[in-house]
Amino acid sequence: MKLTPDTQKKAAAVGVFVLLAAGILYYQLGGGDSPAPHPAPPVITSAPSTSRPGTATKGAAAKSLGTTAAQLDPTLKMGPMLVTERLVYSGTGRNIFSATSAPVEIPKPVASARPKGPVVAPVNLPPPGPPPPPPIDLKFFGTATSANGGRQAFLLHGEDVFLAKDGDIVQRRYRIVSIAASSLVVEDMSNNNRQTLPLIVH
Repeated sequence: MKLTPDTQKKAAAVGVFVLLAAGILYYQLGGGDSPAPHPAPPVITSAPSTSRPGTATKGAAAKSLGTTAAQLDPTLKMGPMLVTERLVYSGTGRNIFSATSAPVEIPKPVASARPKGPVVAPVNLPPPGPPPPPPIDLKFFGTATSANGGRQAFLLHGEDVFLAKDGDIVQRRYRIVSIAASSLVVEDMSNNNRQTLPLIVH
């Protein structure tokens, strides 16, 4: 089978393309000048420190190593316990843990809260009655004698002056019942209240 010049050119172009694709793929998958992997961090091991906890050597950083079960000492130490037993209560008041301690003086009350003597039962008072009627607002300040011999009274209500005889009504409310020389009986018709007004002498 003979290849024409056009077929040979196409075959050469395909071969070059395949080589380029293979080279790019090899480079991306780790071949060629790929960056070296990062080295693993070194493992730092240190021996337990013999210094006291919470202290550090000057200029060196303290490292916390934690606490393991092997470092705990379960032995009961009697020395610290004896020290705590020798502590003496030094309060200024009463020692509540001692039966021989002096009692605290409690001040006596000035007066008893309960009254002395027999207890008096409250008296049940009757309910209050109605309030008293208001006073009659009239002033009796003089008398006069009419032509027929009847007596008339001079009355003052605010700034108004009235001359009334027996049976007259003043201010449509007050009825004159009787007139004497030194007093006057007036009835308040709104509540049937009668009052005696004395003579006012100026």
